[in-house]
Amino acid sequence: MTAKKLSTPATWVEPEDAPELTEAFFQEATLYKGNKIQARGRPKSSTPKEPVKLRLDADVLAALRATGDGWQTRINETLRASLRLAGRV
Repeated sequence: MTAKKLSTPATWVEPEDAPELTEAFFQEATLYKGNKIQARGRPKSSTPKEPVKLRLDADVLAALRATGDGWQTRINETLRASLRLAGRV
């Protein structure tokens, strides 16, 4: 859950008393593009993947997970290749 950022009251009166703007300040700052907050991170995909619940046999799942990180992506590639062979994709 995301929480709204609270406004930080200024602890200085004179501009000369303002704290130095460090690299850490800019790393944590909220970025705006016009009047909208600019999202950080990876841009949204034009074709996002859909989460599904799939029941697999324990031995099949163990063999897939044993191939290491990225096993879910490899399942997707295997299913896509199978559908291509069947002429459905």
